Amino acid sequence: MMTTILIAEDNDDVRAVLQRLFDRAGFHVLTAPDGHAALDTARQNRPDVILTDLDMPHLNGLQLCQAIREDPTLADTPVVILSGALQPGDPRTADIHVCGVLLKPFTSDELITAVRRLANTGHHRHQIPCSAMA
Repeated sequence: MMTTILIAEDNDDVRAVLQRLFDRAGFHVLTAPDGHAALDTARQNRPDVILTDLDMPHLNGLQLCQAIREDPTLADTPVVILSGALQPGDPRTADIHVCGVLLKPFTSDELITAVRRLANTGHHRHQIPCSAMA
């Protein structure tokens, strides 16, 4: 069964590159241009992994993850935040149980490996910080 990833990214070019990368890696890819659209898409499709940019309009990556954790149908979905500024171990990511933070720049291989690892871990409770990215 094909892994479904939702990519939430407000930059059209970056979103297109990420979509192509994951398409080529064999994922079923859903995309959203902002946090609200990503939340709606996640509710409609229940992706296996959500990959979100930190800085987006309407809901940023942290707010999107918080909304996902508060939604009983999505709360167990693994979330990875892509950021040029957020540091791993940032207390805000622990508070909302982000499964991982990938700092830009990262390689395509690092990104695909991280998402595959989370997809293999699957949906899980987020009571404690996720260790799938460690």
